[in-house]
Amino acid sequence: MNLAHWLARSARRDGPQPAVLLGETVLHDYASLARRAASLGDALLRRFGLARGDRVALFMSNHPAVLEAMFGCWWAGLAVVPVNAKLHPLELHYIVEHSEASLLLVTRDVGDAPGALPSMPPSLKDTIAVDAPAWERLVASGTPGDVAERAPDDLAWLFYTSGTTGRPKGVAITQRNLQVMTLGYFTDVDTAAAGDAWLYAAPMSHGAGLYGLPHVVAGARHVVPESRGFDAAEILQLARRLRDVSTFAAPTMVRRLVEQAAVEGADGDGLKTVVYGGGPMYVEDIQRALQVMGPRFVQIYGQGESPMTITALARAQIADRTHPRWLERLGSVGVAQACVELRVADADGRPLPAGETGEVLVRGDCVMAGYWRDPEASARTVRDGWLYTGDVGSLDADGFLTLRDRSKDVIISGGSNIYPREVEEVLLRHPSVAEVSVVGRRDAEWGEVVVAFVVPRAGATIDGAALDALCQASIARFKRPREYRVLDALPKNHYGKVLKTELRRLLSSA
Repeated sequence: MNLAHWLARSARRDGPQPAVLLGETVLHDYASLARRAASLGDALLRRFGLARGDRVALFMSNHPAVLEAMFGCWWAGLAVVPVNAKLHPLELHYIVEHSEASLLLVTRDVGDAPGALPSMPPSLKDTIAVDAPAWERLVASGTPGDVAERAPDDLAWLFYTSGTTGRPKGVAITQRNLQVMTLGYFTDVDTAAAGDAWLYAAPMSHGAGLYGLPHVVAGARHVVPESRGFDAAEILQLARRLRDVSTFAAPTMVRRLVEQAAVEGADGDGLKTVVYGGGPMYVEDIQRALQVMGPRFVQIYGQGESPMTITALARAQIADRTHPRWLERLGSVGVAQACVELRVADADGRPLPAGETGEVLVRGDCVMAGYWRDPEASARTVRDGWLYTGDVGSLDADGFLTLRDRSKDVIISGGSNIYPREVEEVLLRHPSVAEVSVVGRRDAEWGEVVVAFVVPRAGATIDGAALDALCQASIARFKRPREYRVLDALPKNHYGKVLKTELRRLLSSA
């Protein structure tokens, strides 16, 4: 089944219902959105001579046209290549060339045609700005037709990894993968209804965009903020005005949202659900979020290779202070979602007993088909159907998964493994610490030693001796940092993940 059938279904059922909003302004109802997607799909095929299975790259900041571009491509049987809007033109060029994309759709703020690319890759027929007058003419030029037939294993979403360890790899996500992810949302994450609103504050090229799919199924509203990004005050105001608003946020975004609510004396009124993921949520931070905004939070854990679909920590589990292991569960990423099998394994892929630490493996119909035209990398990462995530964690007896770190982030000092998150959790308890990130530094005697990069709270100073005392009272002595480096801010990518590669670069350059 083609994903576009969901939009066609909602248009038949909920045609007059609001579908796409910019801020509080309704731009399209479901009938209009489906008609535009169908017309666009036909125009792409006829005007540019595209065939089913061809790729169309989207280099766009958050914009209402992202939805019609995605569904227009799917309606026509094309595959979408979402590109991080903050990438350098050379990185964009690599993705367009490697995916052999036939078209590049851009917003002019990030990809002003024709200057988005340093040169034209051989496969690329044209670059089109969705916020220029020619876009409306293109959409209007097509003849709406039936949704193209697609097989379950046909490519739908070609997502490129961040490339922190080399060239980014294209993660081939199929129609089936995204259908399973969508149905899993209703099973393990949250409900959705026609009166709800899904707000795109995080990049639509990533998980926030994918979670638009269950809200299309539900016939819900899709809201792009007028800022077209993350503005905590704007989100709280939109929630109060629109009501029943849900959104996806990285943990750093949750922290900013909670602090804004605290400043306003607000409790998140109008927000239905904040789904968080994409990085570690520290126990102190989620406790603070519950204190200020109440039980509005759900955690998910996934990867580009198994998008949004590995585990979930439900709203009730996050809010259940009466459970004897509540704090432990807050520090976990929840239990396996219904669509996957989950195990923690040793170096040979054998499952480990509860409590032991190893690599997180996942298997199910949501796991990628493989890396685009890279059979060697695919064979290394997916073995016997199991996705080797590269994440290190442990399962408790109840099936709750606690992530320790990425395998590449584990610090080995004197032959002992040190998991940075464990140290970070302790340091964040100190009232002078706003943010912290722990990395390893090479050491001739110990192999590696622990270094903590610390951001102080406003008006506070960092006392290394006090942080040492806190660590020694909480964790083994060999895990404490040998050095504390104070920064004004931690380096982060566009959706809030701390760039430990940049912190290691700071260490090596020093």
